[in-house]
Amino acid sequence: MKQLAWGNKVSAAFRDKVFEGCAAYHWGASHADWLMSCMAFESGETFSPSVLNAAGSGATGLIQFMPGTALALGTNVRELARMSAEEQLDVVFEYFHPYSRRIATLPDMYMAILLPKYIGAPEASVLFSSGIAYRQNSGLDADKDGRVTKVEAAAKVIAKLKKGLKDPYLWSDMAA
Repeated sequence: MKQLAWGNKVSAAFRDKVFEGCAAYHWGASHADWLMSCMAFESGETFSPSVLNAAGSGATGLIQFMPGTALALGTNVRELARMSAEEQLDVVFEYFHPYSRRIATLPDMYMAILLPKYIGAPEASVLFSSGIAYRQNSGLDADKDGRVTKVEAAAKVIAKLKKGLKDPYLWSDMAA
């Protein structure tokens, strides 16, 4: 039996691409659920390729591609926003390529999106403590101490995983 967190929020073609992309990286079912939960968090549960970052960073899409990141991937945020969700998912997997072998946990998958240098870092690592980066990510500061740690940053994505594994969001091929 196959299942996918948040799978009922996306098309069958999108689910198929998630499974194919994860298989290409030798990722298991957990990785697929983690990726879906990251995209649910980053897109405000819309899975829309055109959703804009609410904090004003200029980021857009399924994993909130920053303008510079989009350019490094051979595109731009306007082009990304015009893509279908399935087309943008190809870019998501392209983005994950250099990190794919190092992602062993949900917090690490989210770090690949948020701050890749923290993939594999201890959960107590401080990601943001000042400046514009802190202001743009202050919503992740659970204890409001002026610092965002890796575990705090991942907490909201972990909550999305828990939500996505329940009805009506969980997809199963038994229900198909």
